[in-house]
Amino acid sequence: MLRKAAAVFAILFVTANLVSAQISFDTPSKTTLQQEIAALDLSVPVAAPVEEKAKIDKEWTVMVFLNSKNNLEKYGLLDVNEMEKIGSSDKVNVVVEMGRINGYATNDGDWKTTRRFLIKKDNDFTKITSPILADLGKTDMGDYKSLIAFVKWAKATYPAKKYALIVWNHGSGWDKSRAMGITKGISYDDETGNHISTPQLGLALKEMGGVNVYGSDACLMQMPEVTYEIKDYAEYIVGSEETEPGDGYTYDLWLGPVVAKGNMSSYELGKAAVDGYSNHYQQVGEASTQSLLKTSALKDFNVLVNDFVATAMDANEKALVKTAASGAQSYAVYDNKDMGHFFDRYAATTKNADVKMKALALKSYIDGTLIVHNRVNGNFADGNTHGIAGYMPAYSYNADYNALAWARDGQWDEFIKWYQAK
Repeated sequence: MLRKAAAVFAILFVTANLVSAQISFDTPSKTTLQQEIAALDLSVPVAAPVEEKAKIDKEWTVMVFLNSKNNLEKYGLLDVNEMEKIGSSDKVNVVVEMGRINGYATNDGDWKTTRRFLIKKDNDFTKITSPILADLGKTDMGDYKSLIAFVKWAKATYPAKKYALIVWNHGSGWDKSRAMGITKGISYDDETGNHISTPQLGLALKEMGGVNVYGSDACLMQMPEVTYEIKDYAEYIVGSEETEPGDGYTYDLWLGPVVAKGNMSSYELGKAAVDGYSNHYQQVGEASTQSLLKTSALKDFNVLVNDFVATAMDANEKALVKTAASGAQSYAVYDNKDMGHFFDRYAATTKNADVKMKALALKSYIDGTLIVHNRVNGNFADGNTHGIAGYMPAYSYNADYNALAWARDGQWDEFIKWYQAK
């Protein structure tokens, strides 16, 4: 989502084959993801003429890739109705691509295709009344190419000075597995069995030209394993360390301030998303986490983490590391540990002054630079949830981790293997 500054207003024509393409991401392939991207039948982005750019008067286009082709379908319908409480305005476009599936919700016409909407304000909370811009038939919303096609279409059709993208679905951080039958992942499509893996999410954001703010209306996504993958294609990332309640984002509470002001900065829009979410769950008394991450801080964060890892490994305090990790704030996936809390706990017990200094520096960097807004409710309001969770398994190691940019550029994977070793 880094975005675009100047080339954000490209006029592109996306072929129908792109939208309907179905590729299995869980079976061996002789082609790489980069080759698949290169093979797409897409027009080359062309910068809009200066005179055309001057005509763009919309401040924001908010794009929601709403994959409700799963057991969250009823919440998808509710969320679009929440958006319709606010609607688009003369400064803000709100566009949605929504897919539905058999077996779950049957209300609102019981349509079972993928539709695109321009969200318009209404007073009917029982059905979607916004105009249907396109009915795409059956599409694979677990195919990262479908996400690319939606965003390129939205940018071309509803150009704006800034863009926000929300991917709506189940989530499980970077891990693409469906452990214990739990239906989680990034944009799972239960009709096709496909989903968007973390590396594919990065490739999709790169190919679409990035956005200013990216948000995962999905569980367990605010991790360096995910955010580092997309850091070059966004300014800010909104996400949750913990699982989200089924209702996810409260779109009227978020979009209300965005539309009212019209010309929010990227930071302000991301902060509004965090606050709308947290205010709702605070009001209903439900535990929640949500934070806003500044992507430009991830490069230095990686440098600090690598320096800490080298020093900690030299100190050889494996027992202390394991104890600090096991007692750190965890979430629905137990191996996800709040990184700020881990560094704080380890700093309190290490016998090495250099390790302590670097651990505390990391905690301070998370709280003061990397995470620019953090809201927690319920049992997470104990000071142990700092806005970003890292993979810290006690025993096993998921080999999928090796495919991540965070593992490629950093030493966190080496740290895990080191403290697990006898």
